[in-house]
Amino acid sequence: MFSTLPDNAKDTLDWGWSQFEPYYEQLFDCPLNSENLSQWLKDWTKLGELVRETSNRLYIATTVNTKDREAERMYESFLDNIFPESETAEQKLKIRLLQSRLKLPGFELQLRNMQAEADLFQEENLPLLTQELKLSTEYDKIAAAQTVTWEGKEVTLPQLEPVYQDPDRKIRERAWKLSANRSLEDRQAINELWGRFLDTRLQIHQNSGLPDYRAYCWKQLQRFDYTPKDCDTFHNAIEQVVVPAAERIYDKRRANLNLDTLRPWDLNVDPYGKAPLRPFTTINELENKTQEIFSRVDPQLGVYFKIMREEGLLDLDNRKGKAPGGYCEDLPAVKRPFIFTNAVGVHEDVLTLIHEGGHAFHVFEAAQLPYLQQRDIGSEIAEVASMSMELLAAPYLTFNNGGFYSAEEAARARIEHIESAVCFWPYMAVVDAFQHWIYLNPVSAADPVECDAEWGRLWHRFMRGVDWSGLEEPLVTGWHRKLHIHQAPFYYIEYGLAQLGAFQIWKNAIDDQSQAVINYRKALSLGATASLPELFNAAGVKFAFDADTLQSAIDLAESTISELEEHIRS
Repeated sequence: MFSTLPDNAKDTLDWGWSQFEPYYEQLFDCPLNSENLSQWLKDWTKLGELVRETSNRLYIATTVNTKDREAERMYESFLDNIFPESETAEQKLKIRLLQSRLKLPGFELQLRNMQAEADLFQEENLPLLTQELKLSTEYDKIAAAQTVTWEGKEVTLPQLEPVYQDPDRKIRERAWKLSANRSLEDRQAINELWGRFLDTRLQIHQNSGLPDYRAYCWKQLQRFDYTPKDCDTFHNAIEQVVVPAAERIYDKRRANLNLDTLRPWDLNVDPYGKAPLRPFTTINELENKTQEIFSRVDPQLGVYFKIMREEGLLDLDNRKGKAPGGYCEDLPAVKRPFIFTNAVGVHEDVLTLIHEGGHAFHVFEAAQLPYLQQRDIGSEIAEVASMSMELLAAPYLTFNNGGFYSAEEAARARIEHIESAVCFWPYMAVVDAFQHWIYLNPVSAADPVECDAEWGRLWHRFMRGVDWSGLEEPLVTGWHRKLHIHQAPFYYIEYGLAQLGAFQIWKNAIDDQSQAVINYRKALSLGATASLPELFNAAGVKFAFDADTLQSAIDLAESTISELEEHIRS
């Protein structure tokens, strides 16, 4: 149908709505019946891919350089002029398809999702959704501008991370406090921005007719397979099973470092007195060795990563003016992923790239599905793809596998990774529980002082084992530095659920690495065509919230850590 529609969003970055609109009108005017349904969906897919990729490319441009005013102008122009119009046009097409009552094998869940989206759509929310995206850009700009002077040089806060591994405790403390104090300088700005975020979101949920913003998000995120009560169950299971395990990890670290109490700046230094892990010195080295590791996990995964390198789909180094964090964004028209990180030469950078690589492989594996809606991958299974890859890649970190480390260094790296994974679950519970509190108590959440108090309460409930005395201000403002709270509300429980799935895949890989990888790729290839329990089952694991499944994961973690520690001692 669309013989004149470009195949690549590079050709539509400067388009206005008047150039996209005729293609939507053709779709709406086209007769729709069982004979042409498949082709109609493919045409809709081609148009939807192009609009989404245009948006994603414009967003990427604002993150690789937050000071690029032209990139910011183009993205905001898209948000103001194309986003609301395309959302309205998409809504009309969804309603048309739903009202036709036509069915297509393999598209059942997509029709269910479309119905939820149609129920949620309110035209008066479009400018609010646009405003929310603009506020996210403002948050990025505040974070990206945070720099300090260290040893006579201006550095970003992520560039201080290697200093936290310095054996000299006084140096670590000085760097940590310098970073914390710089973040606190933006306390008022973040609090003010938070008020605007909250006002916007409360208006969105009020327009939707749903009882609160959590109910809105649950429907928006299409969480059909679990409830807020399940999240409470997971929080309680973490408190019961994981918090004590994390305390054991912290106490062992404190003892190994011969300290009376463990402080926040003691969490990254090597507890055995070894020199910090420095896995790479250049981005090219990071890419080369990561590609070799992916190839060892599965040759096809190595091919995927090689394609990304050859096509310029990686931006990995940290630099001034670059947005914080890391992400993998899909470019659906060309069926490619794009990876963004802030590497500074520490082991966490290796893990981040492997993690985002898992997301990228999801894009590649699901690309064969014919309809864009089938590739709207839920965040829970998306994070299984990334977190499982961290664990599947772990056996190949050594030099003799083309990786970054000696056998002893690899053991240290794996201990660091596993301990971080265990300690992550309590932190995840803080972030998720905090968001439930926010949107069930919006009057209190409008007051940053109340937010600080609730974050502190949850921190003391879940994050036991580290001494924060005298550091109350950095502690209670921790929610300022968790970008998901500001930019992706309720997107965090996914990491905890996915990590529990990933640990199960890891257990399967210990028994049969090849079959575990086959199942992993099978689950990824299903995209969004199956329910969450079915996708987890395809990966060979259980979708779970319970204490028993968590206990099995903790048992595996602790036994593996003991084996790796024995290897280091020998």
